[in-house]
Amino acid sequence: MSAGLLAGTLIASLPAGASSHREAPMIAGDPYADLTDVYAFVSADKPDSVTLIMNAIPYEDPMGGPNYYQFDPKVRYQLHVAQAGHNEADITYNVEFQTTVKNPNTFLYQVGPYAKAGDANLNVQQTATVSKNVRGVGESVIGTNLPVQPVNIGPHSNPPQINGMDSGNSSSGVSGTSEVTALQNGEGWFYAGQRGDPFFLDLGVFDLLALRPFDSLHKVVPLSNTEGVNSFNGFNVHSIAFQIPITMLTTDAQPAKADGSNSIIGVWATTWRRQTRVLSQSGFGDNQTGDWVQIERLGNPLVNEVVVPLGMKDHFNATPPSGDAQFLPAVVSPELPGLINGLYGVPVPPEPRNDLVTIFLTGLPGLNQPANVQPAEMLRLNMGVPPTAEVGKGNRMGVLGGDNAGFPNGRRLEDDVVDIAIQAMAGATPLTPDFNKAPNNLLGDGVNQSAQPFNSGFPYLSQAYQGFQRSGGTATSPTGQ
Repeated sequence: MSAGLLAGTLIASLPAGASSHREAPMIAGDPYADLTDVYAFVSADKPDSVTLIMNAIPYEDPMGGPNYYQFDPKVRYQLHVAQAGHNEADITYNVEFQTTVKNPNTFLYQVGPYAKAGDANLNVQQTATVSKNVRGVGESVIGTNLPVQPVNIGPHSNPPQINGMDSGNSSSGVSGTSEVTALQNGEGWFYAGQRGDPFFLDLGVFDLLALRPFDSLHKVVPLSNTEGVNSFNGFNVHSIAFQIPITMLTTDAQPAKADGSNSIIGVWATTWRRQTRVLSQSGFGDNQTGDWVQIERLGNPLVNEVVVPLGMKDHFNATPPSGDAQFLPAVVSPELPGLINGLYGVPVPPEPRNDLVTIFLTGLPGLNQPANVQPAEMLRLNMGVPPTAEVGKGNRMGVLGGDNAGFPNGRRLEDDVVDIAIQAMAGATPLTPDFNKAPNNLLGDGVNQSAQPFNSGFPYLSQAYQGFQRSGGTATSPTGQ
């Protein structure tokens, strides 16, 4: 393949985002419904529970006021759990938000300093309603009027000590702990609000698959090798997190078994909007009616970005996992390995890539592949594998690094899914042993950890970056809970 053809192919096939940041044409124009990442892991500080996190709204600039980012009250945000190898949801957690504006006659988000949801000085506030739908049983509300953590504006609106409370964060008085609330009926704990984006990646990879640590080998435009740059440093997301007792998710309501016989689940997230939107000529809002329509879907990171072809990306977002057979050709004959070979001269396994079917669609035998599995794209987690490290301290390469508590057995915050995915595409896994060697098993973007340390307690995500000190893609890194 010529250099010019390689360049044209790469531009046509890779979107301007990663993980699930702007991964498909339609959802890129609807950021409030755009999911960025999904995480599923056994809680390190509470190993009888599982933490599920879905993040939304990519590239939130903390300075984005006076109409700051928020959950969209006209979107349904859902987390799905499949049991026993099913390709359909057995349990769905549905989250919907309500927005209250106390005084519509001011442009201000806040009329004075505030520390947490519900503070008197907040003019714009959100709450959440959570329901749980169990297949064959029905839906029940398990949380109403749940607080949503407000945004982190800066030291004037969020000083470190206000209302007699110290958040432990030198750059913000936003707490983030008071918004963690118990769900009804012993269903676990819930959090929603703004957090620093935990994802880490050098978006330079979309500059003709530039891997800065290997740039001197690039066959189109070679440059000097340099360290990777975390393109998500300084940006926020809006997070929805659940900490659920494992016995609520096993097939027999018993503690998880290490052999996975009752404990392997599949996890993915979706967002939904009403089918019809009618704009008002007066400018006072819009009217959304009709059936709910799935407009975004996310399980494994990077699948829609670098596996699903451009013309199918919106269709993938509208498709449930039970319909994934139509996308199989893109998995067994993926585009990215050919680009790795053509641009860097790295040998890759021949097609069909059945190893990628195992990684992305069925789970790994003996680890997180359930009996009678129905192949489908979702995160697969064996809840019977105990945590191997404190939050944020696991081996970043997950299973490839010998840490079976990490990706692709679920996904932890610290898992370097970009390097893992690139190496897997290059065949550097035990499933294709002839290619599990250098340079295949050394490939990566040079960014190996999140820009901020994670917190030790649920929801674990680091505090949101604040707008006042952000400038040119950098920001103060807060450390409060």
